Amino acid sequence: MTVDPPGTAPSAPSVSAVSAVPAAAAGAVPAPRAVTEVLVPPGGRAAWLAWSIGSLVYVLAVVHRTSLGVAGLDAAARFSIGASALSTFSILQVLVYAAMQIPVGLLVDRFGPRRVLLLGALLMSAGQLAFALSDAYGPALASRAVLGCGDAMTFISVLRVAARWFPPARNPLVAQLTGFVGTGGNLVTTVVLAQALHTAGWTRTFGTIALAGVGVFALVALALREAPPGTAAPTAPGRRLSVRRQIRDSWREPGTRLGLWVHFTTAFPAAAFGLLWGLPYLVEAQGMTRAAAGGMLSLLVLASMAFGLLFGRLVSRSAALRMPVALSVLAATGTVWALALAWPGGHPPTWLLVALVLVMGSNGPASLIGLDYARSANPVERIGTASGIANMGGFVGAMITLLGIGVLLDALSHGDGYTAGAYRLAFCFQFLPLLLGSAMILRLRRKVAATPR
Repeated sequence: MTVDPPGTAPSAPSVSAVSAVPAAAAGAVPAPRAVTEVLVPPGGRAAWLAWSIGSLVYVLAVVHRTSLGVAGLDAAARFSIGASALSTFSILQVLVYAAMQIPVGLLVDRFGPRRVLLLGALLMSAGQLAFALSDAYGPALASRAVLGCGDAMTFISVLRVAARWFPPARNPLVAQLTGFVGTGGNLVTTVVLAQALHTAGWTRTFGTIALAGVGVFALVALALREAPPGTAAPTAPGRRLSVRRQIRDSWREPGTRLGLWVHFTTAFPAAAFGLLWGLPYLVEAQGMTRAAAGGMLSLLVLASMAFGLLFGRLVSRSAALRMPVALSVLAATGTVWALALAWPGGHPPTWLLVALVLVMGSNGPASLIGLDYARSANPVERIGTASGIANMGGFVGAMITLLGIGVLLDALSHGDGYTAGAYRLAFCFQFLPLLLGSAMILRLRRKVAATPR
């Protein structure tokens, strides 16, 4: 297992013509003398520029991903579908996203993040445009699958760009900043997209989002540099590990598996709420207006941005804080949901709903701790694959929760809509993945602590 380098970078970049690790020990062919390898990534303005361009693709991906969260009721009316069919939109999108994480990690490790970002932007635009033009359930469902495939290619690619440009000690903060700016896309969805749906209509709104990808594609193609000049590739082209070994070695690291379960357990409550069920729950179960419910979803985004900055600073200062932060988020999330669902009549007061949304704002930032576990446990040539494995977790959890809530709502319906009591029982489903994930985290936590460094 590799150990993170010291937390501070030297005052000037440390440059050497030969890697400090012997080529034979690293399992790679020695670099030619003409290639200069940067041992410590330089950071600086060029690093922030590269990260900013990559993050713009991620912001667009979040807009695409969360667009159905404010259009769920519109989609149900447009396609004449119920809760189970409606949840299938988000479930399929999340399923494709989760299934693509390991392949995307391998692609990033083999071909570099720039090419993967370009492909992702292209697929997202194509999927969203098809969704904008769809007026039947089947084609719309297929378009969300294409969109999910493109979305899956963004976040890991941005993290890989950051890993090549920034010193290792800065990576937890940069990862949280990536999540921070990504939630800006969520804010666009809840504030701009929700209003546009009622003024510009379905086709024009989603079509405009699709066309925005063309500009982002051009920016990445023309301006993104995925690594500092003179940086050698992590592995020589002729000595790459096989796909099977790449995945096997990444999975065998207890830190990779711990990262997956941290991501699974911390991410899914807010993901299921924001992707689909938050707006219907607040409107149909709690009697809020759509404007007020949209304000609550905006509060969720703002809280996530604030927690992202806080957790980024904490984890960057001390890796020992990763587990306490993750467990605190799990305890707070479970407690507030238990209070809200146990409230008499199924109608918790507004202050408790606000507290619930604020606590769920910590879910996304806490899930990035899982990716930091995977990154720090693996050598650079496996970072993409290990990050893909860990990044599957929250989306698998969200998929299970989206489906479970949808099926329970349909089972509890009497043909006249969904009552507050039905939502109350259906949302209790999320305690199952919460308990499972917490148990796995505690088990793997001990295994990681016992692994020699």
